[in-house]
Amino acid sequence: MDSVRDRIRTASRLVVKVGSSSLTTSQGTIDVDRVDALVDVLAARRTAGTQIVLVSSGAIAAGLGPLGLSARPRDLATQQAAASVGQGVLVARYTSSFARYGLRVGQVLLTADDMMRRSHHVNAQRTLSRLLELGIVPVVNENDTVATDEIRFGDNDRLAALVAHLTRADALVLLSDVDALYDGDPRRPGALRLREVRGSQDLVGVELGKGGAVGTGGMVTKVQAARIATGAGVPVVLTAAAHAAQALAGADIGTCFHPGGRHPGTRLLWLAHATTGRGRLHLDSGAVDAVVG
Repeated sequence: MDSVRDRIRTASRLVVKVGSSSLTTSQGTIDVDRVDALVDVLAARRTAGTQIVLVSSGAIAAGLGPLGLSARPRDLATQQAAASVGQGVLVARYTSSFARYGLRVGQVLLTADDMMRRSHHVNAQRTLSRLLELGIVPVVNENDTVATDEIRFGDNDRLAALVAHLTRADALVLLSDVDALYDGDPRRPGALRLREVRGSQDLVGVELGKGGAVGTGGMVTKVQAARIATGAGVPVVLTAAAHAAQALAGADIGTCFHPGGRHPGTRLLWLAHATTGRGRLHLDSGAVDAVVG
C-alpha cells in the first residue's frame, strides 16, 4: 500500500488548502455548489473523527463581484478593499455550509508578520490548537486587508504548509483546479502525470505553471509548499478540488510528495520557514580567518 496515500486516509489531523479558482465563478462571485461540495467531503471526514484545518483562498476573488470589478486588481489598496468585502462573504458561506452538519467554523486571519514575530507565532499556534480542541473547524486565510507587499505570504500554499507545521498536522492536502503535477503543460498532448515525488531529482526538467486570473499561485507555489511540508515530515497530496473525496480516501489520484525529514520542534520550523533575516554581521580579518579556518 502507498505509504503517503495511506497516511492521508488515516490522518487524525489534516490541513486542507483550496484555491480561489476552485471556489469562485469567472465573474468573481462565490460558487455555492462548489463550496457545498467541498464542505460535504470535509464534514464527512470531520464527523468520522478527523480534525480539519481549512486554509481557504478566495477573499479577494469573492470581493470582485460586489465591487463591480471584472478582474483581480493590481494595486494593493484595491486588493485590500476587495479582501475586506470578500472575506465576510467567504466566511458566511462556509458558516452556512458547515452548519448543515452541525459544525461551527472559526475565522483565523494571518499575515507573514504573524509568523515572523515569535510571540505572534506562538499565539496563532495556541489559538488553532484550542479551536480544534473545541471541535471547531478553523478557516485560515492570509489577512489580505492589512497585508503589504513586504509581509505577504505571496500565496496561501506556503501559508498552508506553515499551518501544517504550526498544528502538527499528520498530512497536507493541496486542492487546485488541476488534478495533479505534470511534467509539462497538461493542456498539451503527451504531458505525463507525476504520481510520486520523492525528492528534487523527480522534478528535474518539470515545467511549473504560474497562477491564473483570480489566484496568485500556480504549480510553483504548490511545489514550494510541498517542499516546506515534506522537509519536516508532513506528507502532501496535490490534486483537483473536484477529487477531494478520493484524495482524502487515499485513492491513486493526484501527486504524492513523500516526506523527507523528521518533524522538528516548532521553534526550528519557525526559524527555517517563517522568519526573515535582518541586519548585517561585520567581521574583521581576524574573525574571517577564525570562521573560515
